[in-house]
Amino acid sequence: MSWTMQTVYLGCAAAGGTVLVVQTAMMLFGGADHDAGALHADHPDIGHSESGEHHGTDAGLSLLSVRSVAAFLTFFGLAGFGGTSSGWGTFPTIGAALAAGAVMLLAVAWLFSFQGKLFSQGNLDPSNAVGCTARVYLRIPGKNSGKGKITVSIQGRTHEFSASTAGAEIPTGREVKVVRQITPDTFDVELLA
Repeated sequence: MSWTMQTVYLGCAAAGGTVLVVQTAMMLFGGADHDAGALHADHPDIGHSESGEHHGTDAGLSLLSVRSVAAFLTFFGLAGFGGTSSGWGTFPTIGAALAAGAVMLLAVAWLFSFQGKLFSQGNLDPSNAVGCTARVYLRIPGKNSGKGKITVSIQGRTHEFSASTAGAEIPTGREVKVVRQITPDTFDVELLA
């Protein structure tokens, strides 16, 4: 088989197009969306108290992600094939192919940078519990001698936190007032009269 420039361009277009089609199908039909970025690492993890906090870093454009490289290869191949089919010279064809690929690489990276901005964190801000009424879930030992558990409704959801009290022991089921936040997931409470 003779390797011509048209064959190389068609191979690039086919490889890049196949990756784009597979990724689009996976995105549409619920497959895992793994876009391995070589320059962009975004590792979400679970924050304190399983609050679902997102601690990823945003390095801006993800130029060497699978999507952007696949877009580069696809349009590099299509423009190159079109140039050779039209009888363009070697250098104008390579230039047009590189330009088309670079434009698509930047366009895809730019479009997917907006996707990251659409991320809704919905983070829980535990400090919103201060001043709220809570219910003791596990008894709270008195005189700050240990921790118990409370459930409190904040931000439209019920959450469980550790709690301590400077007063007497508070049994399970009693209502308390959240006085102050000690740590991100521990509060000082006092028994409601």
